[in-house]
Amino acid sequence: MDIPKIYNPKDIEQKWYDFWMEKGYFEASPNKEKKPYTIVIPPPNVTGTFHVGHAFNNVIQDIYIRWKRMQGFETEWLPGMDHAGIGTQVRVEKSLPKGMTKEKLGREKFLEKVWEWTIKRKSIIIDRLKKLGCSCDWTRQRFTLDETLSNAVKEVFVRLHQKGYIYRDSYIVNWCPGCKTALSDEEVEHEETKGKLYYINYPIKGKKGFLTVATTRPETMLGDTALAVNPDDKKNKIHIGKNCILPLIQREIPVIGDGYVDPKFGTGIVKVTPAHDLNDFEIGKRHNLPEVLIMDETGKISENGGKYKGMDRFEAREAILSDLSELGLLADEKDHPYSMGHCYRCHSIIEPYLSRQWFVRMQELAKPAIEKVEKGEIKFYPDRWTKNYLNWMYNIKDWCISRQIWWGHRLPVYYCKNCIQQKSEDREQNSDKGIIVSKEKPDKCPVCGSMDLEQEQDVLDTWFSSWLWPFSTFGWPEDQKTEDRKQMTDLDYFYPTELLVTAPEIIFFWVARMIMAGLEFTGDIPFKYIYIHGTVRDEKGIKMSNSLGNAIDAIEIIDNYGADALRFSLIAASGEGQDPYISYNTFELGRNFTNKIWNAYRLIINLKTQNSKLKTDIADRWIVSREHRLRKRVKDTLENYRINEAVMSIYEFFWHELCDWYLEIIKISKRADVAISVLENTLKLLHPFIPFITEEIWQGLKSEIQNPKSESIMISEWPEPEERYVDDIAESSIEILKSIVTGVRNTRTSMKIPQEKKVNLIIRCSEQEKNLIQENEIYINKLGGIENILYNREIPKESAIQIEKGIEIFIPVKGLIDIQKQREKLAKEREEIISRVQKIREMLLSSDFIKKAPSPVIEKTKEKEKKLTERIEKIEKNLEIIKSQE
Repeated sequence: MDIPKIYNPKDIEQKWYDFWMEKGYFEASPNKEKKPYTIVIPPPNVTGTFHVGHAFNNVIQDIYIRWKRMQGFETEWLPGMDHAGIGTQVRVEKSLPKGMTKEKLGREKFLEKVWEWTIKRKSIIIDRLKKLGCSCDWTRQRFTLDETLSNAVKEVFVRLHQKGYIYRDSYIVNWCPGCKTALSDEEVEHEETKGKLYYINYPIKGKKGFLTVATTRPETMLGDTALAVNPDDKKNKIHIGKNCILPLIQREIPVIGDGYVDPKFGTGIVKVTPAHDLNDFEIGKRHNLPEVLIMDETGKISENGGKYKGMDRFEAREAILSDLSELGLLADEKDHPYSMGHCYRCHSIIEPYLSRQWFVRMQELAKPAIEKVEKGEIKFYPDRWTKNYLNWMYNIKDWCISRQIWWGHRLPVYYCKNCIQQKSEDREQNSDKGIIVSKEKPDKCPVCGSMDLEQEQDVLDTWFSSWLWPFSTFGWPEDQKTEDRKQMTDLDYFYPTELLVTAPEIIFFWVARMIMAGLEFTGDIPFKYIYIHGTVRDEKGIKMSNSLGNAIDAIEIIDNYGADALRFSLIAASGEGQDPYISYNTFELGRNFTNKIWNAYRLIINLKTQNSKLKTDIADRWIVSREHRLRKRVKDTLENYRINEAVMSIYEFFWHELCDWYLEIIKISKRADVAISVLENTLKLLHPFIPFITEEIWQGLKSEIQNPKSESIMISEWPEPEERYVDDIAESSIEILKSIVTGVRNTRTSMKIPQEKKVNLIIRCSEQEKNLIQENEIYINKLGGIENILYNREIPKESAIQIEKGIEIFIPVKGLIDIQKQREKLAKEREEIISRVQKIREMLLSSDFIKKAPSPVIEKTKEKEKKLTERIEKIEKNLEIIKSQE
């Protein structure tokens, strides 16, 4: 077999993915002979791009699916996509020809265009996941608008409505004027803003003087229906019962007392705008205040805003401030930082807005979901996220589920026009008369018999379908969980799933809601373990995002370095649950490692053909022992979701034990039998992380030496650790031999002894150690560039000294180096390094550097300081040796 000298991932990755697909290795079905292991993919949005942050999440899932497949589980990794209601609609609207709007197209025609766009996007996303090496069961691909999933959505809505958990009400919601829809609290991103606090004078009716109010949103004063003070505020409570005149509008408004008011904020007197502030809305309900809506859905001032009608809200703000100033009613303005909400999709500033919406009561649903996590039936990794989850669940609020867009699941709600008209005439504002909740459109109204029915125009929040994902994808509600059946359904077998891999920002959006939904509708938890990985950031520590322009395209990295290099580098760069800092250079680590693996494979195959009779018993026992220790470490770390530790353990073993030492030894002995066995097992350990190169080498071994036996490494047996192969004696023996070679190499480097010059050694050690060294002299001499080894002899004056593992190693240097020149060189180098260390220490003591620099940069700087300090110590040690011999 002609093995290429250079590993080229482009030559092999597509080949092996096609092979796995053709063999059906990714597919799973209920199997009573095997335990199931299920992951449902966090469905990527059809709007999504594929930067390395998205790749990171999917690599972790693939690692666990491949690992469990090799352990003999029936593994199901169910793929799919989310319709991403607001995001998709915004993207398609932007793609319409100039002058064309969705309103001009009409709902039906617009949705046809969205479906066309979505189908193209789905294909692109699937291709990218395949290119990454994701071993998903593509026969089970799901989409949140599939008919079966849509049926589940309607079923859930109807059930919750029947239990009284879904209701319709007017309430303050987060309104996005850009997307023209309500948003849930979790869909609002908050940013610290340098704003202003404006002090406005409200004339007191029938008296001279003013009451001064502080506000950050002066435009909302157009909707004020009261002023409020705290009844316990000694300074301001005297104003309770007075009336003021609302400036610019001239509406008379009362001054009321309410315990919510903070006497320390502003002047201690606040304006109350029930239609544009949640807290004011609550005050308004307590005091029966009118609710005056002064904006439309686009953020423009409505007819209730007097002469400001038609102005944008921020344009109106400037006009109002100008008019107040002219009237002498703008008392003051001060800088005032505060948190401003933005739409997570279009980034418009959110407007608190009184709107009639549909909500889910969450408190009762939350109780069992809290209990399951508190009892440890569902576990978070890292554990610190448990507290975040529970804190949110203890304080959970009702969920606004209606969205004023077209793309998504329309609410299964129908209105009888006849009953609605009758209700209006009878002024039954809070009655549910004329509202029919049904999975299918009724033939007629059950109250009045009218057939003039109209479906609700709003669609459900995207997350209303996503929270059902773990069980709706396996056939619910057509299939129900039960153990009383002969033939297992997919839901019986694959649910609950095992592991959820996700990011911290959607714990509340999605994770918590899935737990609630699973318990409510199946009676079981949706997953047992939740792994919360870090957020991928650029090298400056800024979250990677396409909108910020700092995202690295995963496909570009795959094209340049290969999927394995991408996969390895991402995991290697991230500690448990920590944010990985990624740059283009990060992926050189994976590229270099795959090249190292390839070169080791070529060497071992080449050595296999030479059949030397030299003994390497102690080295063979050592590498096998180390490999079995590695098996245990990888298993333990993967079981505890310390993925970075797992892969770096294999990396350290492969590079620094197998390659740096064992392969160097067998280059001398020309024996590769044990090396082949160790390589096979290490490839198995590596396969979940880097599947393509491990399959290529596995197949190469089969072709070259008719071993291993398994058709594919993917379905080979996972190497379990066996205690009988752990050999403490072999390990301690090889450590002694390594320390001697390392000591010689370090002396060569520090004393600048040319590599081509062989050295003699004088070793002082025990008889047992001497026997070990003598048995392996051929390897020590070759690896250390040693001519002869003498034992327990007199030490020449000009000798370098190393003490390793209690063994004294002396290297006579007379004739090898110029002692005087060497002393001068070392002294100069020492002064240069001391200067560098001083600058680094000054930097680390700088509070400005510590505050502004990303954590990885600080850690790298500390590591540099440590290495330079160690170098100084070695130089000083060698200078002492030289001085003692003068």
